[in-house]
Amino acid sequence: MHASTQHETSEAAVADKLAEAMQAKAEHQGCGTSGGSGKASCGSSAGQGDLPTEIWEKVKNHPCYSEEAHHHYARMHVAVAPACNIQCNYCNRKYDCANESRPGVVSEKLTPQQAAKKVLAVASTIPQMTVLGIAGPGDPLANPEKTFQTFELINRTAPDIKLCLSTNGLALPDHVDTIAGFNVDHVTITINMVDPEVGAKIYPWVFWKHKRYTGYEAAKLLTDRQMLGLEMLTERGILCKVNSVMIPGINDKHLVEVNRAVKSRGAFLHNIMPLISAPEHGTVFGLNGQRGPTAQELKALQDSCEGEMNMMRHCRQCRADAVGLLGEDRSAEFTTDKIMAMEVNYDLDSRKAYQALVEEERVAKVAAKQEEMEALAGEQSDIKLLVAVATKGSGLINEHFGHAKEFQVWELSTGGAKFVGHRRVDLYCQGGYGEEDSLETIIRAINDCHAVFVAKIGGCPKADLVKAGIEPVDGFAHEFIEKSAITWFKEYLNKVKTGEIEHAERGDAEIRQGALINAA
Repeated sequence: MHASTQHETSEAAVADKLAEAMQAKAEHQGCGTSGGSGKASCGSSAGQGDLPTEIWEKVKNHPCYSEEAHHHYARMHVAVAPACNIQCNYCNRKYDCANESRPGVVSEKLTPQQAAKKVLAVASTIPQMTVLGIAGPGDPLANPEKTFQTFELINRTAPDIKLCLSTNGLALPDHVDTIAGFNVDHVTITINMVDPEVGAKIYPWVFWKHKRYTGYEAAKLLTDRQMLGLEMLTERGILCKVNSVMIPGINDKHLVEVNRAVKSRGAFLHNIMPLISAPEHGTVFGLNGQRGPTAQELKALQDSCEGEMNMMRHCRQCRADAVGLLGEDRSAEFTTDKIMAMEVNYDLDSRKAYQALVEEERVAKVAAKQEEMEALAGEQSDIKLLVAVATKGSGLINEHFGHAKEFQVWELSTGGAKFVGHRRVDLYCQGGYGEEDSLETIIRAINDCHAVFVAKIGGCPKADLVKAGIEPVDGFAHEFIEKSAITWFKEYLNKVKTGEIEHAERGDAEIRQGALINAA
């Protein structure tokens, strides 16, 4: 069995240094720390040895372009772009919806000047924040003046922060030179189809050069402009991520063709996301009953495309004003009123020192994983299974089961531990008490997992998880996820070999729609 003395390892020491540094930084700012070719080895999980140096420098601390980096580095979005030039059947831009986590939702719209001060305030308080993105709530390139003025201000005041934008691509070809001129070296394009017949079912209209287009004509215009913009960006060496929304019965099978089309035009990363279509969101798809994919359907599509190009699995479908690590939202700490009252001291040296500690932790994490992988090398088994992990970030099992707002999902095999996604959930613990209704939804969200790794768990939820066939594992608290999962998997294989347990496939799981990730 796993000995408790293993907690006193190098990862714990590095984590402690990081925690101390983070708390000292937060206290200094007057802010508390409440707030996380086509082979997989060359994809968003790639490490320094897997990529050319110039690519590694662009993605090593970008949480959206590197799965490995997203455990350690934070991003923020500023909502300076309210207007949009297309209508999507899955989109409804909403304001003051603090409990909805999906694209197009914000609590405040900002001017470029307000956005610039917010970036400095966040970067001073959260030193691992390395990326600024503009993703709406409309389309950044339908608001080019506000978007590029914001980038200009950030370039001038915080040149170490990476600049990104996300666009539907309709106006993209007209702005590629400006994008390159501002050193925006990461652009995300949402591409849901390359066949206008499919696109006509997704987009009611597009607005281009003072004219509204509908139906097939609108979709044909959009896809032509998207493909041209993607080609222009990649020709300039700008990394491009393509987002695609999986809509069962409409574009789910077609996304394989989209994957091939964007790969052939030089896209670096493909992110296939589940449709969010709850009726309360007020979207066309939500109101007409269009369902989203199940967890198995989404994973099967992602797996089928992975042989073609790099796949992103760690997307959180963020709000247009998100702040913090992927999977957390600290935007409530940085409202306009609070920002305007702050005296911001942007200390670049302090940020670099903290990020150096992050890199120490990263190195320790990789070394710990390699140590366990060497012990797993002799194992022979066709078994593959999923496990869920409660984490607050840093690649550690460091969250109480009852406090988890999401669970990371990892696939384990004799090839090691592979991150395959996350599942949002409602909090189990509310006001110090467990909510049985929430527990049922959590079990449905991780029903395809054989185990759930937590820092701590109470007796009642533990018993219910066991009854549901999910093993609660709390013996690896505050240790690295991959190392711990591989250790557990070796023990699991041994139990199967000795007949202590019989391996069985799990059922499907439910992808939660609009979970309350901001709940306290």
